[in-house]
Amino acid sequence: MPTSEIAQIEMLAAVDGLIQQLTNWSQKPTGWRTAQQCQAVIQQLLPRLDMLRVRLESPLVIATFGGTGTGKSSLVNALVGSYCTTSGRQRPTTTQPVLIAHPDTDLDRLGLDLSQFQVEQKPLDQLRNIILIDCPDPDTSEESEGENNLTRLQHIIPLCDILLYASTQQKYRSARVSDELREAAVGRRLIFVQTHAGLDEDIRDDWREQLSQQFEVPEIYFVDSVRALEDQLADRPVDPEFASLQNILSTQLGKSERLQVRRANLLELIQHAIDHCAQKFEQNLPELRELESFLKQQHVTLTTQMSQELRSELLISRNLWERRLLSSISDSWGASPFAMMLRLYNGLGNLIASASLFRARNSAQVALIGALQGARWLGDRHKEQAAEDRLKRIGSFGLDDNTLRESQLLIDGYTQAAGLENQPQLTDSLERLQTEAAHVEEEFLSDAGTKIDGIIGKLARKNSGWFTRLVYESLFLTFVIYALVRIGRNFFMDSFFNESQILPIDFYVTAGVIFLIWTGFLVMMFTRKLKRGLEQEINQLSDELAQAKLSHGLFPHLEQECRQVHSLQHSLVRMGGEVHHLRTEIASSRILGAWKVNEPTGKAGSGASHLSSQ
Repeated sequence: MPTSEIAQIEMLAAVDGLIQQLTNWSQKPTGWRTAQQCQAVIQQLLPRLDMLRVRLESPLVIATFGGTGTGKSSLVNALVGSYCTTSGRQRPTTTQPVLIAHPDTDLDRLGLDLSQFQVEQKPLDQLRNIILIDCPDPDTSEESEGENNLTRLQHIIPLCDILLYASTQQKYRSARVSDELREAAVGRRLIFVQTHAGLDEDIRDDWREQLSQQFEVPEIYFVDSVRALEDQLADRPVDPEFASLQNILSTQLGKSERLQVRRANLLELIQHAIDHCAQKFEQNLPELRELESFLKQQHVTLTTQMSQELRSELLISRNLWERRLLSSISDSWGASPFAMMLRLYNGLGNLIASASLFRARNSAQVALIGALQGARWLGDRHKEQAAEDRLKRIGSFGLDDNTLRESQLLIDGYTQAAGLENQPQLTDSLERLQTEAAHVEEEFLSDAGTKIDGIIGKLARKNSGWFTRLVYESLFLTFVIYALVRIGRNFFMDSFFNESQILPIDFYVTAGVIFLIWTGFLVMMFTRKLKRGLEQEINQLSDELAQAKLSHGLFPHLEQECRQVHSLQHSLVRMGGEVHHLRTEIASSRILGAWKVNEPTGKAGSGASHLSSQ
């Protein structure tokens, strides 16, 4: 298989893949009005792309385009070399379009409604690769059977491959014709012709300067159609300028150029549609970004609020968790001196209550003290049970309905401004959050007590390392050893050998007081460290609970819609890059003009959409 044929097949495969991507893009569900409008534009464009794809091998359809009196019909007659359409004074304005084709051309494949045309079949060689259409004038308002010329023209233009734009010295600055040309030029190649060369001055330089602002203009031909037709009928050589134009249509627009024209037209239509949609996206995305920003702000605000409320609930039982943590650490330390002090501190209340038994003088006092101790035990047990119930209640703890309604009202305003449609109502949002809270309670807080136990175990292991134990045991024993050494030296050495006095009772009282202060200081430092660690863990747990309950935001359907919009935009950008790459592989024609896609013109965008919808 020749390399050129393989390259052509690859190009067609790439175009087919691009069309399939556009089809998939236009069918993606979205509630954003702008995206829906752009999808509608693409859906209107797809049939035309399919038609161009099918017509790759068919003759090129060339339509005349220009204002009234510019000699379009005379130009068509001259190009064919015979009278095919009425021109001149007999019918100065074309009303019914005239289609001129070779008898061997299969007109049914072109998608044209032949009943709307005056069909002329001429067995001429120059018509084997092209079909000529003499179109109505865009700047007249003749009506026939409810249709005017502009309406007829808009039915024909989408089915054409090349526009033969004819103008004169008097008409080339016509604003109305120029506007219609900008609307019709997208997806079609252009040939510019100044007619009436026998009567008018050559204005091509000025015309080119005017056209080049919006069009690529390789060449403008200056011809006298009436004289060219007379020369051909008289078998005389035609003017070189006209001969060059005739040669382009009859010879140079052969099969290779035909494929290039059709591919260029197809890719230009795609690029224009993508650029049009991308521009609409950019114009309307700021409102959507404001909605996204507000959703993030609401998520942060509500998560912080929920985290603070959860933290308050957890910290109510902080003393219970501290006692359990201290008990766990002292148990892991074993029977060391400082661990015994920790146990003594942790059970100080029970110890004091038990000591009161020694003051009892009779059985009634013992019974009363026992009842008080039992009530104290029941109170502690009740606190533990309340703490467990509080943990279980956290699963259904959340935002009240007033907070949700306030958020919903604010969100509705941003949603409407962003152009999002078919969003769930407030009741749906409330029910969704209640369902989500139940799900979190089942999945994340099915055993909240275990999480607290895990925190206590984690902190106990963290504060039971050999270094921590060595530091506190050493500090605690330093004073004890010092006091024992001081007492032992006084009793065994000073009193026997130096006959010094034994330390008085005041020394022991003072040492005992200092011992209590030193022990209390170490216990306070240690428990303070435990409290800070426990509070940090509780804060972290409350944040995790709040994040779990609002892991998808307060309104996940809106967040998903915003992500879908950005996905659609990214797909547009990617497809636009592919189209640009494919267009660069097709060299621009040296003989045909085209609309400059890269120049933004609002009217061109709207006009292209208008014509494509016909």
